[in-house]
Amino acid sequence: MWRLTAERELMSMLSTSLADQDIFNAVIKQNPFLVHQLPCFWNVQLSDHTRSEKCYKDVSDLKVIHWNSPKKLRVKNKHVEFFRNLYLTFLEYDGNLLRRELFGCPSEADHNSENVERFTVHRTHLYFLHYEYEPRSDNTDVTLVAQLSMDRLQMLEAICKHWEGPISLALYLSDAEAQQFLRYAQGSEVLMSRGNVGYHIVYKEGQFYPVNLLRNVAMQQVNTPYMFLSDIDFLPMYGLYEYLRKSVVQLDMANAKKALVVPAFETLRYRLSYPKSKAELLSQLDMGTLFTFSRSYVQWEPDFEPYVMVRRDSPEYDRRFVGFGWNKVAHIMELDAQEYEFVVLPNAYMIHMPHAPSFDITKFRSNKQYRVCLKTLKEEFQQNMSRRYGFAALKYMTAENNS
Repeated sequence: MWRLTAERELMSMLSTSLADQDIFNAVIKQNPFLVHQLPCFWNVQLSDHTRSEKCYKDVSDLKVIHWNSPKKLRVKNKHVEFFRNLYLTFLEYDGNLLRRELFGCPSEADHNSENVERFTVHRTHLYFLHYEYEPRSDNTDVTLVAQLSMDRLQMLEAICKHWEGPISLALYLSDAEAQQFLRYAQGSEVLMSRGNVGYHIVYKEGQFYPVNLLRNVAMQQVNTPYMFLSDIDFLPMYGLYEYLRKSVVQLDMANAKKALVVPAFETLRYRLSYPKSKAELLSQLDMGTLFTFSRSYVQWEPDFEPYVMVRRDSPEYDRRFVGFGWNKVAHIMELDAQEYEFVVLPNAYMIHMPHAPSFDITKFRSNKQYRVCLKTLKEEFQQNMSRRYGFAALKYMTAENNS
């Protein structure tokens, strides 16, 4: 029907000035039974020459306001300022504000902040953009896992260029930031060309950055046998994805509890010529362009927090740790307590890129109460470990007391 109508109309019209709308109108004119007529408040038109006021003057529940003038928001309708304010208010809506108004959710001031953070329920939108990926059939596939907020968005394209495998990302955003991210992603050829990146929005709630909750959300969406637990401000070496897949076979990961450590390095240069090989890496290390982010490890010790690849069934992060401090240390401690063997990969590396300090690390450095609370939480975690793992967990408490 659409095609025949278009062909017939174009014989006399030659072209359609309103594109598809001309064809819609022609079909509707010839087949009025196709249309169900809605009340006018479903399309209140605010151009200069409509009689829209007759529609909305007696209606309190308008559905759609339609600026159908070429001048859009600059029409002469006397009520347009009122409608424009409604529209601008809508753009700034925060979903958390709505939830508190509708359901009477208590504010943080009503409770102990530690407990609020621990039991806060975050709205989550999994697969915010289209995701389509089938893991490799050889059971060696690995997903890069990371979390980020709006101020680290600029790292996404670089990571996609360095890691060709699947990625699972948890983004901590407000409602308005989620829309900004959508526009950013849709405007990026790099991001739009990748169907194997899962973006999972966790909406902002509470006063602390729920770093381990975000990591868990990203981990829970991994559909490959293995996952590389990274951070958004680290760029993996070119080819790391394939190197890790080969390591799965060489180190018999399927039949052993191993955590493969990817050595980390750091640079203070915002414009780094990223080393294409280990030889280039060592050369930049000698020149002082790079330096070690942390030493190579083969066994657990206090404040041990390497970046590792593990099986998908490995323990999740302890979500009690929020903001800065011990969030990753506690997870590595859990792996060690479960007798994972840490194996350093000799030909793998990743580089930490420079950025402004996060709000949470600033709070840690400047707020004594923040540090006191973190110390209390660490002691509670260690007591939990001793109850769960018995004598084997004693070394964690002893090491902490000696440090």
